[in-house]
Amino acid sequence: MALQEILKTVQAWFDEQARSAPGKTVGRTSLQIGIFHELLFDYQPGRSSLDVDLGFGQETPSMQAPLLQPAQVEDELVPALAQAFRQALVSADPALLDYHFRLRATFPTTEGQREWLVLDLLDEAKRQALLARIKAYIDSKLSAGSYAGKPLESFFLSRHLLDPQLFPEPDAASTIALFERMQQLPPGRRAKLAEHRGNIIRAGTSWAEDCFLPQHFEIRRNEYRGNDYTIKPGAQDSDDDGQIALLLYVAVLVLRHEPSYAKPTGLQFIKLATQLGSARAARMLTEGSGSFAQDAVNLATDQVSCSANDVFATITIRIKQEGAEAYAQALDFVTHLLENGFPKSYQVKLKSTGRNYLPVKGLARSDTHRFFANALAWPQLHPRLARYARSAIVQYEFYADTDDEKNCMPGSYATFGLALADTQWFALLEQYMAAVDEEHQSVQDSFTAAFAAQHAVTATSIATLVTCLRHCTDDIKLKITPAFDDDGLLELLYQQLQGLESYEVEHVLQAIWGKPEKLAALARKAQGRRQQLLNSLSALTPR
Repeated sequence: MALQEILKTVQAWFDEQARSAPGKTVGRTSLQIGIFHELLFDYQPGRSSLDVDLGFGQETPSMQAPLLQPAQVEDELVPALAQAFRQALVSADPALLDYHFRLRATFPTTEGQREWLVLDLLDEAKRQALLARIKAYIDSKLSAGSYAGKPLESFFLSRHLLDPQLFPEPDAASTIALFERMQQLPPGRRAKLAEHRGNIIRAGTSWAEDCFLPQHFEIRRNEYRGNDYTIKPGAQDSDDDGQIALLLYVAVLVLRHEPSYAKPTGLQFIKLATQLGSARAARMLTEGSGSFAQDAVNLATDQVSCSANDVFATITIRIKQEGAEAYAQALDFVTHLLENGFPKSYQVKLKSTGRNYLPVKGLARSDTHRFFANALAWPQLHPRLARYARSAIVQYEFYADTDDEKNCMPGSYATFGLALADTQWFALLEQYMAAVDEEHQSVQDSFTAAFAAQHAVTATSIATLVTCLRHCTDDIKLKITPAFDDDGLLELLYQQLQGLESYEVEHVLQAIWGKPEKLAALARKAQGRRQQLLNSLSALTPR
């Protein structure tokens, strides 16, 4: 029974792959020599599978399924699976498997769910061919001029450069230089930078967690929180200075360019490097990564002193003389950092006698909030605050000193304060709202209520108000219904909602009137042009 299940599953998998034309997939780039480098055979009577292991865990065996004896699996089923796979491989497309391939298998046994390594194949001819392709690619694409490769190519190249079976003793300095070159794009290709950099970061993180750190630490992995690392005896005397430099390079990329939730990984890499005796890592924890010039991370004048640490994503500001000039200098300091790669999810540590906060409920009473509220008190600084906000606004980033319901995207305090102060900043507010991540931020609800109270519903404010409402959460409720007793404003609202997705229209209307039935009831009671407008609004929502 089990043997038949194995043969059937293996043959079905190879038949499916033959229909997918592996050669065409591999042909997209010279840097891919095979599709699969590892597969998992999961034996479950009647529903066995052979697929890529996505790390989600295997299905719980059926209570009715007979449990196998480990000896039977070891002596009969694993060899049968290996033989069936090898036989099917003879007539398969050569592009199907990578130069190194592993087949693992899990079986329900009387000793619990157990795993076996079935095959571990290394195709030396493919390996040498891939190495030649990598060299040719580097010579033609990276050694001369700016990088102009495709993200698919940087995806494979970054992984190949850190593959210990391709480069058993990689030159860390050369690898870092290649990674830097991959981030130097010609004009017109800057939009691809994030994709290339993301490929480098993911390859570097995998190398650190799966190749380098296990050599020096006992690792207890946890799906729900960070891994626990215990240093191995003698690891402090490691000769891997070059590899540690590579680890710190990856850490800095994570800290500078990854979203907030990934930052702890970068910080952990640095702390682990200190355990291995890295003096540079120890300095990074106190002075920063060294990626910025000293005059970029330190400022001292008669009005203000500022310092920044990109490892901890903190900017310390001490206002010596309260006034517009001090805040102008501090704003320029912060903006310059953000425009040159400082982590967007940062926080301000402020020493100042100023105690201003924005008139918006629910915002964190943090030093970061206080700094920008203090600066907003000086109208001549508003253009500087707008420049700061434009450099700070990045989706999926959040100030490091906010969490839960007070989470807010960098640029929030400056944008909110400017938009409350003057209509000239409405366009900035709309840019901000377009970047809001409604799933992880809700402070825009309270701000939108404050915005409506400050500017009312007018021909000038309605377009921006609708933009705000579109990016508020489902909990938003505004007390602005009376404003739409004015048929002119009601028509402007209808104009603003035209062209939006029906679910967006419903979201905005519900924030104003509540359930759709209420709007329909108002339409039934209305007459003439007003009834027509109310019915037209209702018609924009899903049926």
